[in-house]
Amino acid sequence: MTDKTMSPPDLPGAGTAPPAIELIGIDKSFGPVRANRDINMAVGKGTIHGIVGENGAGKSTLMSILYGFYQADAGEIRINGQPAVIRSSEQAIAAGIGMVHQHFMLVYPFTVLENVILGVEGGALLGEGIADAHKELERLEREYELQVDPEAIVGELPVGLQQRVEILKALYRGAETLILDEPTSVLTPAEADHLFRVLKQLRDQGKTVILITHKLREIMAVTDNVSVMRRGEIVATMKTAETSPEKLAELMVGRSVLLQVDKGPAKIGRPLLEVENLTAVDERGVTRLADVSFTVHAGEIVGIAGVAGNGQSALLEVIAGIRHAKSGRILVDGKPIGVTGGSSPAAVRARALAHVPEDRHGMGLVTAFEESENSILGYHSDTQYLSGPFLNIESIRADALEKIEKYDIRPPDNRLKTANFSGGNQQKIVLAREMERDPDILLVGQPTRGVDIGAIEFIHRQLIAMRDAGKAILLVSVELDEIRSLSDRILVMFAGRVVGERGPDASEGELGLMMAGIDSREEAA
Repeated sequence: MTDKTMSPPDLPGAGTAPPAIELIGIDKSFGPVRANRDINMAVGKGTIHGIVGENGAGKSTLMSILYGFYQADAGEIRINGQPAVIRSSEQAIAAGIGMVHQHFMLVYPFTVLENVILGVEGGALLGEGIADAHKELERLEREYELQVDPEAIVGELPVGLQQRVEILKALYRGAETLILDEPTSVLTPAEADHLFRVLKQLRDQGKTVILITHKLREIMAVTDNVSVMRRGEIVATMKTAETSPEKLAELMVGRSVLLQVDKGPAKIGRPLLEVENLTAVDERGVTRLADVSFTVHAGEIVGIAGVAGNGQSALLEVIAGIRHAKSGRILVDGKPIGVTGGSSPAAVRARALAHVPEDRHGMGLVTAFEESENSILGYHSDTQYLSGPFLNIESIRADALEKIEKYDIRPPDNRLKTANFSGGNQQKIVLAREMERDPDILLVGQPTRGVDIGAIEFIHRQLIAMRDAGKAILLVSVELDEIRSLSDRILVMFAGRVVGERGPDASEGELGLMMAGIDSREEAA
């Protein structure tokens, strides 16, 4: 029997007070897809409440109902024990609910202060209002350790600081309950740790936090209670201290899940990807890669660890033909590809090299296209997708359905606009497209960003299977656990350089020092 609700007195910190948020009998369908089924959930005031579930389980839909983006087909919302009608985000904000979305809702050419006050400027005469807003923003930054320059242009800030702006926006508008949707999917480990300190501080000062995440370690580290969703239903709600990652994973997927990567020793073959003295400079004259050299052999996974922005993205883009290098050489199966000009992503793909980009929205997908159209992007000239000079739509859709089934993409609708899939299912669309090409070399950036635990297990198995089939895989991930679990060798990048190589048994602490530009072996010497 599933435990669908927890009474308010059982929630830590709730006491006799009504829950901050109650969802009662919430139902929501999109055409034939029933996203939420009779949801009952109570969130205690002054607690951090986690919501976990596979991609497509209905987590984001449920929170979008609470925030007014969607309206439930049935059910009731109560805030502090009182029924509430929330038909827009404005009504949600007025009710004390703020939301930080997985993909930020910011105006990038505006300053931090302008983004924070946008929509609540305080009338036609802005001068006095802006001065007051500046003081209030400084107070919030101090109180919650969310320091960011109010005059900085948001588009020039790293993603960790952009997320702070989103939190500040919600707090400035008076949020008492803060919803965060996959907040660490774009953060480095250090940034994630800082976010958790902020969330605990918010809780300790009486705020209520709802955290949507697929990362079970985060749930165990920061939440007081956790609800598990599966296929649109709440299947359990429990105190976090009374559960475990293994139990949560089993509840999420409906079966036992292997949380550790199962792999045998690598059978190293010939060099398939050779990078020699690669240097790349961006359009502003900033050096992104500085004399980078390494080799990836058939039958091995080489992982690249590093804090985001230290050259990993530029490296993948140069190898994939998206960005040109200033100097250096790249050999694919012993033969050079043009890296300083004269090459293209299509030419590189023709050499049996596939690329899963780090930014699925910016490079991997056209979200306005149907799922079946995205499933062939870059390969649409292949004869299997053509009928004479025209696209064979029937063949494309049939191929997409096969990928949907194999990769468990939800909902299983090859005609659905890709924008309407969850982030994790969008990622699976990209992975299916590239991995099913059976390339000799796979470049993969952040393969499990925003992906649930069951899909992570599947993706890791696919990568190990490719490695065992003699493929060469270059893996970039900000998840050190993922790098250490999958890689046969680990390269660490700092400031555009490869600063060292370690085996998969290297500790997180040792790798962390190298990611900061400190080689522990040199320090010891």
